[in-house]
Amino acid sequence: MAHEPEGQQDDGAGDVPVGERLRALRRARRRTLRAVADAAGISEGYLSQVERGMANPSIATLQQIAGALGLKMGDLFAADYTTGPRVLKAAAAPSLTFGVLGRKFRLTPGPQHHLEAFLGEFAPGGSTGDQPYTHGDSEEFLHVLEGEVELHLGGEMFALGAGDSIRHSSAVPHKLVETGGDGARVLWVISPPSY
Repeated sequence: MAHEPEGQQDDGAGDVPVGERLRALRRARRRTLRAVADAAGISEGYLSQVERGMANPSIATLQQIAGALGLKMGDLFAADYTTGPRVLKAAAAPSLTFGVLGRKFRLTPGPQHHLEAFLGEFAPGGSTGDQPYTHGDSEEFLHVLEGEVELHLGGEMFALGAGDSIRHSSAVPHKLVETGGDGARVLWVISPPSY
């Protein structure tokens, strides 16, 4: 029997200080203080003070830190912040239209810590876009659930059908094209989150 908390709108996560949230999110992404501080354009010592609640950063600095972690500033204050189990009901999955005749649904409840998963749906002839793209330097796993697709990866092309999988670096320019003419559904898993 599935367990769902009844009548709870707030699990207390909103009371977690922003410094603690930053530290948890940074560690979940396996980033060092130095790497995040350098990417945010602040000193490592100052970031450490922020994480320990000894310094109050400006909004601009919080934006820089969030950006260095691959987050939006709102993610630092999200009511669903937690490191424990989270459920994301299918009807509530955030989605966006992307590329050509494509739709992407985030399957992992936020904020993402070590991995993120997306369901991609493509109409016949759909693709992730005209140009290959990159995002971070993560490990990306693609599994074809239905249909036929072609993955353009660097200078190579891989024809994949239902049940086929491929793993690659998200730092290599890539794009996905539906080729079977009947539409396709794919699963992406990215670790650490970089999309």
